[in-house]
Amino acid sequence: MATTLPLMQHATAAWLVDNSALTFSQIADFCGLHILEIQAIADDTAATKLKGRDPIRAGELTREELDKGEANPDYAIKISRMPEQARRTSGPRYTPVSKRQDKPDGILWIIKNHPEITDGQISKLIGTTKTTIAAIRDKSHWNYANLQARDPVTLGLTSQREMDALVAAAAKKAGIDTTVDPEKVEADRAALINQLQAERYAAANAPETPVSTTPGTALEQGEALFRR
Repeated sequence: MATTLPLMQHATAAWLVDNSALTFSQIADFCGLHILEIQAIADDTAATKLKGRDPIRAGELTREELDKGEANPDYAIKISRMPEQARRTSGPRYTPVSKRQDKPDGILWIIKNHPEITDGQISKLIGTTKTTIAAIRDKSHWNYANLQARDPVTLGLTSQREMDALVAAAAKKAGIDTTVDPEKVEADRAALINQLQAERYAAANAPETPVSTTPGTALEQGEALFRR
């Protein structure tokens, strides 16, 4: 697995699924995700609809490196540089005017997907008021009916690293076990790969259904009727 990961792992994975011939395993290793997450993105069953982020345009992957990976499914593509870290200053987080309307969607996503995160933590992460968060929690927000739960990372309201750190801290405080059994992960990964390979083999070797020539088919009945 890459020691340095793309700035927006899930969005980068979504782009690679749609725009490259890399295997799910290669994408998972490059983005630091589980192969089941890549499968969910590819099948469009992920919890959040992601907008792809081009790692080549972002300077995190070269076209030459991508070509190497597409030519060899066992090749582990490498990130070309470390993502630039967002510099924070003291005081409230500044959010561009163009993105402020997305804040309620980001808040709703956190509430639905990470109920262990407190209003104070959400307020600090996204830069909003506890009053707004409370209104979204109890569904009294003036525009609640039109809100859509969207990942605040893909909305550009925070970074993936800040989001991951907050989730880990909140889970630890709430006593939620977030440890991952490496053996189980590898077993799930191997099982999924075997399943996908079996499905592809079955699809490639499925016999073609012959066209029925039995008398009395709809086509023949139609021809007979026409002859009358």
